[in-house]
Amino acid sequence: MKALFRCALTALSLALLATVHAATPDPQQTRSYIDHAWTTLTRSMDDCASLADPKVSGEPVLYLPADLPVSPAIAALEQRCHVDVRTLPRPIDRLAALSPTQLPSQGLLYLPHPYVVPGGFFNEMYGWDSYFIVLGLLADHRPALARGMVDNFLFEVAHYGAVLNANRTYYLTRSQPPFLGEMIRAVLDDPAAFRDRAEAQAWLRHAYPLAVRDHDIWLRKEHRAGGTGLARYFDLGGARPVQEIPDSSYLVTAIDWLLAHPAVHHDYLVKASQHPDAAEAAHLKTVSCDVRASTVCAAAWSRGYRLSADFYLGDRAMRESGFDTTFHFGPFGGSTHHYAPVGLNSLLYRYERDLHDFAKRLGRPGDAQRWANAADARRRAIDTYLWRADLGMYRDYDFVRKTSSDEAYLTTFYPLWAGAASASQASAVRAKLPLFEHKGGLAMSDHVSGAQWDAPFGWAPTNWLAVAGLDAYGFHDDARRIARAFTATVDRSLAMDGTIREKYNMVSGDADVKISVGYKDNVIGFGWTNGVYLKLQQLLHAAPASREARAGETVH
Repeated sequence: MKALFRCALTALSLALLATVHAATPDPQQTRSYIDHAWTTLTRSMDDCASLADPKVSGEPVLYLPADLPVSPAIAALEQRCHVDVRTLPRPIDRLAALSPTQLPSQGLLYLPHPYVVPGGFFNEMYGWDSYFIVLGLLADHRPALARGMVDNFLFEVAHYGAVLNANRTYYLTRSQPPFLGEMIRAVLDDPAAFRDRAEAQAWLRHAYPLAVRDHDIWLRKEHRAGGTGLARYFDLGGARPVQEIPDSSYLVTAIDWLLAHPAVHHDYLVKASQHPDAAEAAHLKTVSCDVRASTVCAAAWSRGYRLSADFYLGDRAMRESGFDTTFHFGPFGGSTHHYAPVGLNSLLYRYERDLHDFAKRLGRPGDAQRWANAADARRRAIDTYLWRADLGMYRDYDFVRKTSSDEAYLTTFYPLWAGAASASQASAVRAKLPLFEHKGGLAMSDHVSGAQWDAPFGWAPTNWLAVAGLDAYGFHDDARRIARAFTATVDRSLAMDGTIREKYNMVSGDADVKISVGYKDNVIGFGWTNGVYLKLQQLLHAAPASREARAGETVH
């Protein structure tokens, strides 16, 4: 199945490459690629190839919710697809109510509707990727597929406790950047997604309480950023290596890097034996990870050191953030859980504004007022802890050390997208564009670490959020300039090798991405790049008046 999946992507790439002439960038070729890619990237539970997991060896396993009967069609998959169909041991009413370590093997979590995957070895529906995919599907007049994906997320909340990182059992302990409210809004705003207004209203009545339940995971004590009133990323799986990495090589690389840079976060390391005895193994369960329970943990040793338990918590939080891997929150993201991030709290502000609007539409004024109050409180906390008037930027706040990040990051534009910035704050942030803007679009930062979520690399989702935010505050020329630069990068790259990629080099304006730390692939596909490309083209061809109308909905 893995081979078939990769062959399909290769065949698509080769077929499209054959249509590219003399490496000449052509938006029509890009548009044709995207049109074909939606089909290539679509998965469903009745497609045998969708059930495989290239990240984990062994025969595929499909898990059903404990309270969902096994239909004849699902039961037939066992014979037809050679998949082991199982039922989860109990209902899940909140994130991490069931630990993946309690399952005999890891597998795919059932979803009722087809969905679009990012690309490459990603063969499941991802949390924040899907927001940008949904936007692209709607822009491409595919409302049924977009609505089905949002219905899948509502199913996740109902049966797996939250919008998950992705629908795999090893993601049952973490979510991803929260975009469910905006996905619901996007589908509601598309008149082709419903037969009539009554159907849309009934769908919202179903979606609203599930969105509230999903939002509430970010209010749990584990997700609180100390006493700031803000949220943090935090995986509830405990201080241990994540289950989706196949071996310890990434962790050994982190140890070696830290040993080579002794002045940087020496607290990430624990002096330990390669083969600890029982007493040391028991101690390591507290200060590092359980070498007896995890072969990856046991092998994560180099030159007399292991990684600290706090590093493992940070590593997991980094993965929930979607920024895996970045050095912005410490080397290898090892301090991610120590920060109240600008990005996350901007998304939650927007989520609370969405829930306010949904409650009003459903005739629930008490709920609407509660959400308005929650959003206002979060904006005040953002201004208190994340806004740096002296720098004219939003900066992530380390609530453990009680200090702002010393590094500019592209998420400084998220409050504009969320409508959480004042006009003067937005103007100050806009003035910082030269820190991030290059030939190809906006880079994540001005810090070159060798990791993929740092400079000089740029990504479709963060470019879109920055562009949409600038446009919402009236900086239309900036928004259009960056939109042209990023779409030209996609066009130029596709003309060179016939593919659309996960990320790009913003300095060179192409897909020449050389990663030295962390994940090194530049995956072909690619769902969120496809979606953002279509949205940027839509913006470039939209009249300013229509953009002003949208801005009025979000700017406070």
